[in-house]
Amino acid sequence: MDLTDPGLLFSGLAISLVGLALFVHGKKMDHLRNLGIGLAMMVFPIFVHSLLWVWVIAGVCVASVFLLPDGR
Repeated sequence: MDLTDPGLLFSGLAISLVGLALFVHGKKMDHLRNLGIGLAMMVFPIFVHSLLWVWVIAGVCVASVFLLPDGR
């Protein structure tokens, strides 16, 4: 993660917080889909170094919450 780019830093923080909320909700309600997507959203901003790709991947993750079937 590039710590000199404030846009990337704050975007990663915001996306990770959404991922944390999904992870906690998935753990509490036993939704494997939300658990996995939340974990992915918390981790991937560390490895992606482009602001555009961070938001594209986050959009795909959020869309997959609504499009994928629930894996209870």
